[in-house]
Amino acid sequence: MAFSKLATGLQHIGVPTNDIEATVSFYTALGFEVIFRTNNNGEEVAFLQLGDLVIETYQNGKAAGAAGAVDHIAINVTDVDEARRIAEEMKLEIIEEGSLPFFERGVKYFTVLGPNREKLEFNQRF
Repeated sequence: MAFSKLATGLQHIGVPTNDIEATVSFYTALGFEVIFRTNNNGEEVAFLQLGDLVIETYQNGKAAGAAGAVDHIAINVTDVDEARRIAEEMKLEIIEEGSLPFFERGVKYFTVLGPNREKLEFNQRF
């Protein structure tokens, strides 16, 4: 099986922030709606949606504040465990994995590094 059989599209784009309220205000002024907010291990997190585009922003005090500050691109998959198996088979560099208590039933994910050291997250929302 290939990733293309599991992927359904863009899950979200991860944007770290040093000021979540300013970030939420900026995106809501552009027409985004807050679809989920939480505190995850001390980090304020907000998911904002405009049409099919979702931005996950999280206040971690580590935002670069410069061009190229997007942290990761997340792809929605129907079976994250199978996607991880494929990543291992392809010998991709898996740098992170876990689950988070986001949305009603949580998410499970893993992250790989691409050829330019970009982070690509494979994410299944339950």
